[in-house]
Amino acid sequence: MGWMYVGFAAITELVGVYGLSKFSKERTIVNWFLYYGGLAGSLVFLYLSFQYLLVSVSYTVFIGIGTAGAVILNMILFGESRNIFRIISLAIIIVGVMGLKALS
Repeated sequence: MGWMYVGFAAITELVGVYGLSKFSKERTIVNWFLYYGGLAGSLVFLYLSFQYLLVSVSYTVFIGIGTAGAVILNMILFGESRNIFRIISLAIIIVGVMGLKALS
């Protein structure tokens, strides 16, 4: 159950990142709700995951998934750079998160 909460936290964080990008370009109420609602939801789910998992593991996996997801989201939707060093760095983050999850 704890890992589901971490997954939901990461997904809602990506909604918040998407909303932030949209809100910074066009300040509408929908974009505001995407931004603040996504980030608030991510914190709620992250807090719920602490009841089942160690805080250090839960938070680290959440940050890793959120960071990797935000980079991928920005590469796909907003045309950010896709150079080889960025992709290698992203792969290292993903491997580290998978290692933490596997060992906890």
